[in-house]
Amino acid sequence: MAFQFEDFVLDPERRELWRADMLVALEPQVFDLLLYLIGNRERVVTRDNMLDAVWNGRVVSESTLTSRINSARRAVGDTGEEQRLIRTVARKGVRFVGEVTERSSAAPPPAAGKPSDATGAELPLPDRPAIAVLPFTNMSGEAEQDYFSDGISEDIITALSKLRWFFVIARNSSFIYKGRTVHLRQVAEELGVRYVVEGSVRKDGDRVRITAQLNDVATGSHLWAERYDRELADVFAVQDEITEAIVAAIEPQLYAAENFRAQRKPPDSMDAWDLLMRALSHYWRVTRQDHVVAQALLEKAIALDPNYGKALGLLGTSYMFAAHMGWMEMAAAISVAERAARAAIRADDEDAWAHNALGHVHLFARRFDDSLAEFETALRLNPNFALAQGYYGLALGYCGRWRDADAAARRAIRLSPRDPYAPVYFGIAAYARFLGGDYEEAIRLAQEALRQRSDFVGAHRVLTAAAAMAGHGTIASVALKELRRAQPNVSLAWIAEFMPIRLAPDRERYLEGFRRAGLT
Repeated sequence: MAFQFEDFVLDPERRELWRADMLVALEPQVFDLLLYLIGNRERVVTRDNMLDAVWNGRVVSESTLTSRINSARRAVGDTGEEQRLIRTVARKGVRFVGEVTERSSAAPPPAAGKPSDATGAELPLPDRPAIAVLPFTNMSGEAEQDYFSDGISEDIITALSKLRWFFVIARNSSFIYKGRTVHLRQVAEELGVRYVVEGSVRKDGDRVRITAQLNDVATGSHLWAERYDRELADVFAVQDEITEAIVAAIEPQLYAAENFRAQRKPPDSMDAWDLLMRALSHYWRVTRQDHVVAQALLEKAIALDPNYGKALGLLGTSYMFAAHMGWMEMAAAISVAERAARAAIRADDEDAWAHNALGHVHLFARRFDDSLAEFETALRLNPNFALAQGYYGLALGYCGRWRDADAAARRAIRLSPRDPYAPVYFGIAAYARFLGGDYEEAIRLAQEALRQRSDFVGAHRVLTAAAAMAGHGTIASVALKELRRAQPNVSLAWIAEFMPIRLAPDRERYLEGFRRAGLT
């Protein structure tokens, strides 16, 4: 049964909201909230009613609930001032007041026949949203415009890849379909994806029209489609603008389709947003100086918007990473990071970054159970958060659960193999194998981490201890030399004091590896 009001149709079976012939983007919680309000339109629903129906009774902040109500209003063209459809009743709750007609759900598009690929083999779907971006079709009739349509496709691939919680097919694989007429189901089977983005570019004089569409190939449905008309004064600026708009639209649709989310409270100021974006670009470079720059930018963003949850969460994470690397004093880092992390959670308790930051703080403050709980919360909020997955592995390792730690680190690598933090994940896996007594595998993983990032302090530490315990004196000696170069303050006392190894036998064996390598 679907619900029709004004020119909208809300279809619970297909979890879609349509306005005329356009699909409206909705996050899962916003869809559930709107459906609940419409289904209970004969009465005022209280805050507790909404928490029970949408959040299964879990306590969330007032700001989170208000944010979802506002999102539901925006989706149906309403506002907090107008309250044409969703009305707030003072001190009681909220009621949907629009006139609703119930009708049969629209039949889903017919499923297409299943074609075979050239090899007859079908790639398995990864355990996270997998998406391919096909080369956009140049409909201008001018071959020289291919660079522009190709550039749009390539930029979308790059931007989606940076989100890290999507599995995005590389450009060289998706571009084999350029100029070919193929069924989307064939593309999905050959590339092992569920979602396919396709589009076209038509240039007419000084104007360009770009269309884009996101398809769920498994169901045959169109999740989202949009058209963009722009003046082509600056071709690269237009390309960047369109890419940003398309990726911003695709991201929430994938969350809705996969029923997971990574909520983050938007800033009140574009200046704060710009500062965060700049900080992220430094954060992902994983160097000491870049973290200093990132922290300064984040402090400025927070000064502009003190309740900017994502900036606070990223700031806390950055400080703890810097301390773990030996780049700053641990006590000072914990103090700043804990304030930032707790403020981030107050701003938005469903922000995975905020819980990730607090997980770091608890770990290095040796509140081990609290640390594991925070990382698990971050991963519940965003199961594909590679950074939280990797550091969950680190926390598990420091707690002595080396098998679980190894599995978590390898999941992080699988989630984001091109991640700038991939060397860190390899280092965490190496430490896990060290704890398990598999020194040869620990050496191999640490060397892989250093192949990717020769300045990664953590991998130097594991390589030094593992090589010494395995009896590879030359490797251990060289590794210790490089460790001292990367972390001049390293010592047995530093390791004993600042590496939060929970179990005494694990800590003693790690220290023994460094003693055998010659560290004092």
